[in-house]
Amino acid sequence: MLSPLSWSIVLLLVLVILWRRLSRAWRYTGIAIEVLVILSMTPLGANLLVRSVESRVPAARQCMPPVPAAIVLLSGGFDRPPKYVDDFSAANGESLHRLFAAVDLWRRTPKATLIIAGGGEGNVPQAALLARLAARLGVAPGSIRVEPESQTTWQNARNVAALSPAIPRRIWLVSSAMHLSRAMLAFRAFDFDPCAWSSGSLYLPPEGIGYFMPQSSSLEKAEFAIHEIVGGWVYAWKAHGFRPTKADRSHPTSTQ
Repeated sequence: MLSPLSWSIVLLLVLVILWRRLSRAWRYTGIAIEVLVILSMTPLGANLLVRSVESRVPAARQCMPPVPAAIVLLSGGFDRPPKYVDDFSAANGESLHRLFAAVDLWRRTPKATLIIAGGGEGNVPQAALLARLAARLGVAPGSIRVEPESQTTWQNARNVAALSPAIPRRIWLVSSAMHLSRAMLAFRAFDFDPCAWSSGSLYLPPEGIGYFMPQSSSLEKAEFAIHEIVGGWVYAWKAHGFRPTKADRSHPTSTQ
């Protein structure tokens, strides 16, 4: 439903079927919308959508003192369920990028606690596997905690807020630039004061004539951006007037 390709096909069918019945103004309007939808499947359109999402995230340098003593890393998904906790090849590129960014941040603040959130399919939670990999990369095992049950960004925030012993409410929140805007809405809803730490941007500047031609990679990027835009609206609606309950604050247990 959020794919520009689906919109383009549906709109084209509507125009073909109803063309003779439409007024000239509606024909021009339909053609203009169709052109915009096709444009969104080009690198130009897709990257404009990406920038509209990523620009909402404050830069890390805007995080005011004191420096957070807790780093919350959100898993970005796996390519397949891991067979065992050291099955690192199951992690997708997005999760690995986020992990590397979180480990780099931890090295800058080595006394911080690294909290990794994410459940997933199968018997091995994503958080558990990423925690094992973080330890391999040099993070002190005693500095790592995991939240292994959440399946959505909203659940990430809810479950991390309910960890026992509790973590500080002022945190570094690590995710992709595309995801951070929605993630920060969720964590603020659960009374966190998050500072954004991006694992990387999807935006690519103009380069060559191909930037204006529809591409499958641009369609995927546009779908991702639209998903985050709509998801941000949903989370803003959920967060409006939301107050965490006692049950929200005592949902999961801490795993070290």
